Amino acid sequence: QVQLVETGGGLVQAGGSLTLSCKASGGTFNIYRYTMGWFRQAPGKEREFVAAISKTSRSSDYIESVKDRFTISRDNAKNLVVLQMNRLKVEDTAVYFCAADYTPDNPAVGRAANEYDYWGQGTQVTVSS
Repeated sequence: QVQLVETGGGLVQAGGSLTLSCKASGGTFNIYRYTMGWFRQAPGKEREFVAAISKTSRSSDYIESVKDRFTISRDNAKNLVVLQMNRLKVEDTAVYFCAADYTPDNPAVGRAANEYDYWGQGTQVTVSS
């Protein structure tokens, strides 16, 4: 049973920072074969792509609104993916989800939620003005 568990959410003032972590586990899960991504969903809105990182960390992708503020990284040896969020804005308020996309032979980083095979339960990020 593959599990993705997000931690690090909370309440922060605009301009502040938060670090989200995603720990992957499960007997058959080999993180080296997965592109890892973060998505978010604000109340009343569709789930949207935030950032993703390739299996070897060689490439990453970000939604335009978080570029230069958020950084995604991974430590495969620890089965860990991190989203560092700086200069947070009120519009970043959402539930943030970690996701894993099985891409053993594909170096590309995908943005489509339906490409991702496993999902965490999410962690709430609230940014106050």
